Amino acid sequence: MSKRIFDENFKKMAVELSYAKNSVKPVAEELGTDPGRLSKWRQRQPTPKAPVIAISDDQKEIIRLQKELKEAQLERDILKKAVGIFSKGDGRYSGL
Repeated sequence: MSKRIFDENFKKMAVELSYAKNSVKPVAEELGTDPGRLSKWRQRQPTPKAPVIAISDDQKEIIRLQKELKEAQLERDILKKAVGIFSKGDGRYSGL
């Protein structure tokens, strides 16, 4: 079995996605990695801190939608990267 190597961009996107979804295990399963490995990546990167300020209901909705959009963009970027990795393999995935 060959050892999988992940580049820093992939690790960063995986960590950001795990914080966006507020969970390690589902993200690790989705990306095909070990939850322990993703936890180690999270420990090596600083935890994002949210500012504590009073905001209106409209602003809360905007923040929620921005978070949802960011999560969708991260998932898209990870999937694009995965397609690129698989298409370099044995040619079975190049028909996408």
